[in-house]
Amino acid sequence: MKSGRGRGRGLAGWTAGIPVVLVALPMAARGRLPDPLATHWGGPSGTPDGASSFGGAIALPTGVWAVLVLGVVVAAAARARAATALLPAGVALAGAQAAIVRANLDREDWRQAELPTAWVAVAVCAAAVLAALAGMLIDRRAPGRARGGGGPADLGPVMDVPAGERFVWLARTSNPWLGLTAGVLGAGAAAGAVLGVGGLVAGPAWLAAALVLGLAALAVLVCSSVRARVTGEGLEVAFGPLGWPVRRWPAAAVESARVEDRRPAQVGGWGYRLSGLGTTVMLRAGECLVVRAGGRDFAVSVDDAARGAALLNSLARCGGGGGGVERR
Repeated sequence: MKSGRGRGRGLAGWTAGIPVVLVALPMAARGRLPDPLATHWGGPSGTPDGASSFGGAIALPTGVWAVLVLGVVVAAAARARAATALLPAGVALAGAQAAIVRANLDREDWRQAELPTAWVAVAVCAAAVLAALAGMLIDRRAPGRARGGGGPADLGPVMDVPAGERFVWLARTSNPWLGLTAGVLGAGAAAGAVLGVGGLVAGPAWLAAALVLGLAALAVLVCSSVRARVTGEGLEVAFGPLGWPVRRWPAAAVESARVEDRRPAQVGGWGYRLSGLGTTVMLRAGECLVVRAGGRDFAVSVDDAARGAALLNSLARCGGGGGGVERR
């Protein structure tokens, strides 16, 4: 499914990007670093007590990352939790590499390297925790096999739901170009953060730039994919790979549902758009599920919109009525 391919592409980009950071960061500061570099600090005084050659400081974290990725690829159970494992591990390795570069920067000898200040460790740990939570949500929402259930194949504007039967309709759509844009903006934010933590850029400008780029990446990412779900409760539209934020319409509040062909030029572009047609989540041109509630239209570009509209109309007419058989 499209969302599954998006998850795979994102993890592939993350897998390839982390080694680039681990290598590029010390290479960018090579002329300002001693050889060997301090890589371990011990005791309450934070005195460096371990060092590694410049090449070793690059090879060790890169090798650790390669082993971790290989383990995820080989083990089937680990593949199902790939994002949960790889996201925080990548953040931790990149953060540790940045801290080592910062500690050794402009030192003539590795014994002069000072242990990074506490805020660096706090920032790296906080980022790793957030990455772990994001990974858990991504893995939890990864598409699996569709669950069974029969039902009419040729649907009209209203689905005939037999007495005692319950249906759930689910559709996902993603826009790879919006996902790529979010990735580029996110990479810029990450680069600014890593360079700032590594001490290669000074002043508050790097923090402001990383924050602006990070917020922009998040906004675009939220609008890059969507999941629409119709159950007995009504319609639920979840945004982004984490399925948040979520908009909901109770079945009883839905006045009508229909299918409509819409184009980006009609609604003002891509993503979450407001226009004379109402609200449209435009991820690809073509058929949209259009719901009218409270006198306003909300449209989302998803496949199989006719089936979703038919089921939603049926539920709206009978005031809701549960769900259990999932049709994707």
